[in-house]
Amino acid sequence: MASKPTPRPPLLSPVKLNGLELNEDRFFSPGDSHDRQLFDGTDFAEADLTSTDFLECELRRATFHNAQMRGTRFRDVILTDSFAPVLKASRTSWRDVEITSPRWGSAELYDSTWHNVRIDGGKLDFLNLRTAKITDLQISDCIIDDLDLGGATVTRLALRSCRIGTLDVQQATLKDFDIRTTDFRTLNGVGSMAGAVMDEYQLSLLAPILAAHLGIIVA
Repeated sequence: MASKPTPRPPLLSPVKLNGLELNEDRFFSPGDSHDRQLFDGTDFAEADLTSTDFLECELRRATFHNAQMRGTRFRDVILTDSFAPVLKASRTSWRDVEITSPRWGSAELYDSTWHNVRIDGGKLDFLNLRTAKITDLQISDCIIDDLDLGGATVTRLALRSCRIGTLDVQQATLKDFDIRTTDFRTLNGVGSMAGAVMDEYQLSLLAPILAAHLGIIVA
């Protein structure tokens, strides 16, 4: 008997930071570049961080509510206990990043790019990743009310032990999209699920949606 194919897991490497300098600024300008800095409890609320670079930085307990973050770039960054009822972060770039216990309400991250990123724990009300380009992303032990991957290009995304209300993959392109061990109540875009990996129990829950999509009458 042929063995079952297994999805390729995200290719992840840890972020290692040393010798960071504490940043105690209270005023930030668009296009700033922050290199090898530690932000501890920094309030970025309402700040204009457009096209700002965070390179080899650690951000602890940062607040981003209503900050303008379009085009902000995070590279070799550790982000812990961040808070944002509204996260305005379209077209952001996340590369080699570890995010732990975020509390984000409406996270507008459409058109963003993700490479070698971990999100561990936390609560996200609405994670908008529409038309994002995602390679090597792992989300673990996270509660997400709505996860929108509509039109996204996804390669090696694993959802580990998450709880998701609505998962939307309409018109997404998926490869090695592993949702085993994750619970979700509603799925939108069943016709775009090619490339996803799920367990038999999840498949049984999706049977009515699949039947409706294919026009199958169960009598």
